[in-house]
Amino acid sequence: MDAGPMYYKGLYHLFYQYNPRGAVWGNIIWAHSVSTDLIHWVALQPAIYPTRPFDVNGCWSGSATLLPNDVPIIMYTGIDPDKNQVQNVAYPANLSDPFLREWVKPEYNPIITPDHGINVSAFRDPTTAWYGPDGHWRLVVGTKENMRGIAALYRSRDFKKWVKARHSLHAGLTGMWECPDFFPVAVVGGSRHHQRGVDTAELHDRALAEDVKYVLKVSLELTRYDYYTVGTYNHDKERYTPDPAFPDNDYGLRYDYGDFYASKSFFDPAKKRRVLWGWANESDTVTDDRHKGWAGIQAIPRKIFLSRSGRQLIQWPVEEVKSLRSKHINVSNKAVKGGEYFEVTGFKSVQSDVEAAFSIRNLDKAEKFDPSWRTDAQGLCKKFNSHVKGGVGPFGLWLLASDDLEERTAVFFRVFKTNDTNYVVLMCNDPTRSSYESQIYRPTFAGFVNVDIAKTKKIALRTLIDHSVVESFGAGGKTCILTRVYPRKAIGDDAHLFVFNNGESDIKVTNLHAWEMKTPTMNKLLEQ
Repeated sequence: MDAGPMYYKGLYHLFYQYNPRGAVWGNIIWAHSVSTDLIHWVALQPAIYPTRPFDVNGCWSGSATLLPNDVPIIMYTGIDPDKNQVQNVAYPANLSDPFLREWVKPEYNPIITPDHGINVSAFRDPTTAWYGPDGHWRLVVGTKENMRGIAALYRSRDFKKWVKARHSLHAGLTGMWECPDFFPVAVVGGSRHHQRGVDTAELHDRALAEDVKYVLKVSLELTRYDYYTVGTYNHDKERYTPDPAFPDNDYGLRYDYGDFYASKSFFDPAKKRRVLWGWANESDTVTDDRHKGWAGIQAIPRKIFLSRSGRQLIQWPVEEVKSLRSKHINVSNKAVKGGEYFEVTGFKSVQSDVEAAFSIRNLDKAEKFDPSWRTDAQGLCKKFNSHVKGGVGPFGLWLLASDDLEERTAVFFRVFKTNDTNYVVLMCNDPTRSSYESQIYRPTFAGFVNVDIAKTKKIALRTLIDHSVVESFGAGGKTCILTRVYPRKAIGDDAHLFVFNNGESDIKVTNLHAWEMKTPTMNKLLEQ
């Protein structure tokens, strides 16, 4: 899981939950890696590990905050001798070291403890702090009260003594809120470009009130998905209120509709953007994980910003990932009739970046959409998977496919109609045939795509393929789905890529660009 990403003195820092004793959960410490470009990473010594009574049973997730005097500070959840979850702070031992290799835990820890009424076993993951116009720092800790998820709000003048606010920042009847994240985003028409990130440190500036909205993200322990709303924040009343267009429940919008959890964002001052990190768990067996010696990955970091309409967030792989592109192939203006498919040849697709644009000849044959499906895209994809012939779609990619197509993972769109002029677009990742291995967990993942398909009759798909990882971005990053797959035959040079159309309506690949991707430096040990 992510803990505290940040940028400091020319280096990106990623702190993350890590078990140094094996590829299973337990013995949690804060591992630490650094990068100059978010793509190539070197590993440093662990930043935080259990040494004191306030974290003797584990150093769990948290966040990093950069104080006004350019001093980075870490807030993290420690597990004390009674197994209570308490919030602690750590400072760098040497501010002149850009690698921030050593951290000091002050004697006044813990700085926040669960008071009366707080569930001591569900009180964790402090957010990045923000500075208010009243001279107080504020942060949020995730907790729950029965089925009520809570973003508990705390304030401090000196980052040492913290006081609980009379009410929470926000709450909802969705179970435990893990890994909360609260940050501003620029709006269209404001004083800054809407794709430009906004630093949490700017939250004290009342002049920004008309230029920003606020995002509250929570990781729901019950569903294991990351949900978000966009709304307003009242500094004086210390209240966050989601906009009416954002469902404030577990049917609401997600960062990612696949295997993507416990995410954390940070403001990148070098490129004036907000960057999102997410964790993808394994779907194979514990035996497999122990054999390969690792479990869990970080998704490719994503730039995240508010859409022009203000109705959702947009996510897109950071531009630096393009530096890994090598051999390139292109397919243009190729028709694919219903029931047909073709292989994309001339490159190795097992580690690749594929951008495809599809056009639909007509929408007349789109299947009727049942309004009850609106809250269960995943169930709809399971019912109408890539093997089920449709009207308009399923069409898209078969990837990590064996030459006989016995193993293949499908990433596709399917179009339904609500009436003669309105349509619903479903995006799916279907790994049900991804592997011969029977013990692998292979759920379908899906989300709806907010596009006016009747107007454009076009839709784009970008997919990053990396052996066991498939990250897909529909319609320019409006809908994102990450899937873990474990083929046994479609590996290495035996992994193939196909475009398919299993619908009655013809489609056209107007453009498909694909690149082989070089292997980045992944946690090479830094030479001391």
